[in-house]
Amino acid sequence: MSTPVAPSFPRARAAVEATGATFTATATTGSTNADLLVAAPGLRSGSVVVTLDQTAGRGRLDRTWEAPAGQTLAASVLVRADLEPRERGWLPLVAGAAVRDAVVNALSGHGHGHGHGHEDPRPTERRVLVKWPNDVLVDGRKVSGVLCQVARDGSVVVGVGVNLTIPADALPTPTATSLLVAGATEPATTLADAVLTDLWTGLQEAVAGLATPGAAAESVRSHVRAVCGTIGQRVRLELPDGSIVEADATGVDDDGRITIRDRSGVPRGVAVGDVTHLRYA
Repeated sequence: MSTPVAPSFPRARAAVEATGATFTATATTGSTNADLLVAAPGLRSGSVVVTLDQTAGRGRLDRTWEAPAGQTLAASVLVRADLEPRERGWLPLVAGAAVRDAVVNALSGHGHGHGHGHEDPRPTERRVLVKWPNDVLVDGRKVSGVLCQVARDGSVVVGVGVNLTIPADALPTPTATSLLVAGATEPATTLADAVLTDLWTGLQEAVAGLATPGAAAESVRSHVRAVCGTIGQRVRLELPDGSIVEADATGVDDDGRITIRDRSGVPRGVAVGDVTHLRYA
């Protein structure tokens, strides 16, 4: 049996290594986040671990992230920045926005579905949005998830999974999609390199912005709000204590919390919760 070969990521590797950070591409691994959490103390900020075959990935709320070999990007990026606690709270949100922007770039110029059953007349910019805090949706279906974890040295590992070339009949859930289903035509390795390069670059720029008080940080927060498709939606929120709230999502506050107004009209911010968009509420 031949030994699996790690895919090549020429654009992403060049961008990362140009900063002195470490780029590690592996043929297969259990979890890129787990790998980077172990290695983090000895690495420079911006270092990356990436694979197209992650066998034990986890999502938010400790869910399994199903990733067919060769068809899904799993990447983790190390962020070590001098951020105030409030700005650190924005890291998961800016990570989602960076992935969203990378997906927009990957899909731009590829039409609107190419007969895959998800035709949508809107421009790509409006087809691809973030469900708070950081699930990336294309045409209302999930193409990517983000999981941020703190390493023992206090740095943050930003883990990203993106469905690249999973065909419609092999998607893990009815609410999932892939770049292929959304109209992309390139092979998985080409898509993976493009998406990783763009999300890594976007994440570096956003973190630098958050670390600069004033207009730069506000510009980063404004972009997150602009691409958040949850704002203005009727949502169901499953809260950590097990309670469920139906409410209108009204915005994202300066702490990165989703702000809601419940049926009694009372506004409040929610820091942690699982959001479902209620399309027909």
